Amino acid sequence: METKYIKISDYSYPLPDERIAKFPISERDHSKLLLYRHGVVSEDVFYNLPNYLPRHALMVFNNTKVIQARIHFRKETGALIEIFLMEPANPVDYELMFQTAGHCSWLCMIGNLKKWKEGSLVREFEIKGNRFHLRATLNHSRSVHVSTGTNYWVDFDWNNPSVSFAEILDAVGELPIPPYLNRQTQESDKTTYQTVYSKIKGSVAAPTAGLHFTDSVLKNIDAHGIERDELTLHVGAGTFKPVKSEEIAGHEMHSEYIVVHRHTFEKLLAHDCHAIAVGTTSVRTLESLYYMGVKLQINPQASEEDLHINQWEPYELQHDGAGLAIVGGSAVTPHTAISNILDWLTRNELEALHSSTQIIIAPGYVYKIVNMLITNFHQPQSTLLLLVSAFVNGDWRKIYDYALAHDFRFLSYGDSSLLIP
Repeated sequence: METKYIKISDYSYPLPDERIAKFPISERDHSKLLLYRHGVVSEDVFYNLPNYLPRHALMVFNNTKVIQARIHFRKETGALIEIFLMEPANPVDYELMFQTAGHCSWLCMIGNLKKWKEGSLVREFEIKGNRFHLRATLNHSRSVHVSTGTNYWVDFDWNNPSVSFAEILDAVGELPIPPYLNRQTQESDKTTYQTVYSKIKGSVAAPTAGLHFTDSVLKNIDAHGIERDELTLHVGAGTFKPVKSEEIAGHEMHSEYIVVHRHTFEKLLAHDCHAIAVGTTSVRTLESLYYMGVKLQINPQASEEDLHINQWEPYELQHDGAGLAIVGGSAVTPHTAISNILDWLTRNELEALHSSTQIIIAPGYVYKIVNMLITNFHQPQSTLLLLVSAFVNGDWRKIYDYALAHDFRFLSYGDSSLLIP
């Protein structure tokens, strides 16, 4: 069956609310670890993960950091308005955004929008004993429709240009935990809903496969001779968007911003373009890199914007029997694709690729770079479950039936799995 015509109802399973982990266990690396190795399922504890990884492999992590993206304002009428930061609008660069002082603009989702038709909202707050005012102004003319609904353009300004927007978020923002937890954000989430290696601010959801790692596990990985590297994909709220269409052709994927540095491409080449991906966000980034390299095979002068991977783009190219894209009559190997990006960086005197991806990975997709995957257990009828099914060649039910029968905890704060097809 062609990927577009997959029925999402075929990717359902019973998930009682009590199986969804509302809080993490007290020690991250003591979570359960399901092992799927060439069709055989077993289990262990997460801190033993390094014992199952091949020496001298490359393991890739997503170092994004969750921002306190929810800001609440109360109108004089008493109405509570929630502004959920989705992506920076001015400046558009994440790093510059968090350094900006005095004013900035974001594309946002608005809660209780009907109570905020016009005018500005003001919130008072305090940083180090000093009082500040944050003002939010809605700009309807610059709002845009995206896959998750409408993102409204909101201009923010504050009365002290010595304070950065990052400091403001730390003072007034709230960490956006997943909606399926059905609870309020707690102070503990500020720590537990971040990976220990998170660095680059920008996500509105955590790359949750990484939540199980501790400094001790990372040291053990190093001791096993496994090389570690990091990339950045800022996780958007669209990661929680359910597939509502009967066939996945009707589902519009969200777009996410990625940054990959030169050293990552060099390490991929040194490891035969194979990698152990920590989480589905790392998967989406690594597999998108292959198709970005294919685009450069077609047009070596492509811009960063041109390298964006659209949802169905990988499926529309001609492929050979091994799943490699064919350009000019020849198959583009992962080595060629990654080399193309490295050459492009050199020509443009860049140290990192800044681009975006909307890729959907579902059965019918052939993985090019990722050969092992560490991931949590995902929602029924979700695009993440489709990604897992594609990775294990359709054998996802065996994995999920085992997890349900053996008291594994599900979703963001739940247990983990190591998948080796």
